[in-house]
Amino acid sequence: MTPEVTLGAIILVPVIIFMALRVNATLVFLSLCLGDVLVQFVAPDAGSFLAMFSAHAIQTEKLQGNNVSIGLLLLPVLLTTVFMIRTVSGKFKLALNLLPAVGAGLLGALLIVPLLPSGLSTNIINSSLWAQVQSLQNLIVGVSALICLLVLWLQRPKTGEGKHGKHHK
Repeated sequence: MTPEVTLGAIILVPVIIFMALRVNATLVFLSLCLGDVLVQFVAPDAGSFLAMFSAHAIQTEKLQGNNVSIGLLLLPVLLTTVFMIRTVSGKFKLALNLLPAVGAGLLGALLIVPLLPSGLSTNIINSSLWAQVQSLQNLIVGVSALICLLVLWLQRPKTGEGKHGKHHK
């Protein structure tokens, strides 16, 4: 598979899954952000801890470190996806969900490609498409975050709904 196809799949497969399962992609985007924080602050210690139990600790520490990092990055995303299945209802909300889904797919690619096994990672990083994605990295993150915030704010329940009770005729 060419690096462009692989990168396209890394971006588009999550978008398709989020839309098909009607998962709130804004929460997935936030879960990716949490996963990145876990990778930065927890992965180094977790990788060292797991390496203590390996017979070939020196040889496998980098591989385990990458696996731990990928696991820590994706665990919040997977849990959020499972718990948020069918939380987007209505055609308008589903169409609106496409924007955060694309943002989550792009952010996911930006975060996971450097953690992939070296051969696959190097192929993708050396592609012209990756260079374009990298040059737009700040724009992707900033616009996606703004879109996710706007979608969250639009999902806020309207005040006064359901407060009429028995006294209203």
